[in-house]
Amino acid sequence: MPPLKVQIGFFAMVIGMFMAILDVQIVASSLGEIQAGLSASIEEISWVQTSYLIAEVIMIPLSGTLARIMSTRVLFALGALGFTVMSLACAMANSIETMILARSLQGFFGGAMIPTVFATAYTIYPRRHMARISVMIGLTATMGPTIGPTLGGYITQTLGWHWLFSINLVPGLIVAATVWNFLDVDRAEPAYLRGLDLIGLALLTVSLGSLQYMLEEGPRQDWFDDDRIVHLALISCASGLLFLYRVFTYRQPIIDLRAFSDRNFTLGCIYSFVVGIGLYGSVYMTPLFLAQVREYNAMQIGVIMMVTGLFQLGMAPIAGMLSTRLDLRVMLSFGFLMFCYALYLNSHLTAQSSYWELFVPQAVRGVSLMFCFIPVNRLALGTLPPDKLKNGSSLYNLMRNLGGAMGLATINTLLQDRTALHLARLTDHLSLSRPEVQAPIDRLAERFADSIAGDPELAAMRQIFRLVQREALVMGFNDCLLLLGLTFAASLILMPLVRKPRSLGD
Repeated sequence: MPPLKVQIGFFAMVIGMFMAILDVQIVASSLGEIQAGLSASIEEISWVQTSYLIAEVIMIPLSGTLARIMSTRVLFALGALGFTVMSLACAMANSIETMILARSLQGFFGGAMIPTVFATAYTIYPRRHMARISVMIGLTATMGPTIGPTLGGYITQTLGWHWLFSINLVPGLIVAATVWNFLDVDRAEPAYLRGLDLIGLALLTVSLGSLQYMLEEGPRQDWFDDDRIVHLALISCASGLLFLYRVFTYRQPIIDLRAFSDRNFTLGCIYSFVVGIGLYGSVYMTPLFLAQVREYNAMQIGVIMMVTGLFQLGMAPIAGMLSTRLDLRVMLSFGFLMFCYALYLNSHLTAQSSYWELFVPQAVRGVSLMFCFIPVNRLALGTLPPDKLKNGSSLYNLMRNLGGAMGLATINTLLQDRTALHLARLTDHLSLSRPEVQAPIDRLAERFADSIAGDPELAAMRQIFRLVQREALVMGFNDCLLLLGLTFAASLILMPLVRKPRSLGD
């Protein structure tokens, strides 16, 4: 075991990672309040979340190289301090432009903290202790997106939206100071800076930044019907291909892709991508359904979403124990099948679905997440040699974030398309010549006759059409949830290619 001082520093790193992951989603349920406070337009306010994600995605793959140049201690402490300062800037922002700039820098500094934790864990702890450490990291990484919208909504309702960012100040300073004073696991290599591939860095930034922007804005702009999305897609592809050429030809590339020569790491990254789709997609769709269809407030949504978090917490020690006794491939397969089953149960939503109808799907999903994250983390990073861990951890975390970004973009597009399709099919049957349609319209018209001004039959028809729109939206949610579950099941086709990991030991 590492010295107590190092363990304290590592625990502070885990808290910092939780803060960075939490802040991706903490503003999701409070964008309306932030929009009103900053007098921003609908298009502008979406950048409060988009700017953070773009900056974080750019920083994550760079963290391995930066950790080598600065040392893990310096990089993480600077990341935590910068994240805290930018949180203060977000809380004090009085315009949308200031907020977007501060959120971009907050995401950039936060992106330095996330992969560093994974690499440090495999550096300082012997293999026989990795089951317990994987539980802590897995619970932290999955709880952030799960409770983010709920916690954000509660804070905004009780204290105001500024406190979404102000709550980071004290813990952020404590994390930065603790890591600086307690953690010392490697030495800086400033000489590595002399051969830094600045051209490769620029190409990577342009490629990932364009890709993330395209994924965020694509569903809103009807994808390739918008010239800006087309241009960004071309820029992302071209700069990405040039970056790959640079990686394989430059003597000291900004990111070392040699980790992908390890089969388990490559497959682990693919499964991390799928976990990102499911983790961010399910956390996104359930609150959206409850808000748009059930018209629940943040507190009511939080009560339902908390079920997943509680079952994650309860299952964490059990999953950690089983990971030392079961073949990790079996454990991962079980977790993916459980997640698929949870989404299948969730895909039977109705306009009346509430707490108890959602309890079992949420509980099963909470259980399955720990069976997904712990083994995929160990399968991907557990076989890498120490010299490849920093870059490998960056790539592994990047894949999870890209999975989440691409999953959300696909979900938004599918939800729009499937809802429109179901609405068209349902309205085809709204013929006044059908007694099943005319009868409820007549009943509603009689009820409206004495209570509204104007044509009561027209008001009744509008009411019926709103109900049809609602049902079409519910059917669209069900389609997306089912497709998300099938993605998990389909990914198991790659499981026979995964090599059985070595048993835990020094």
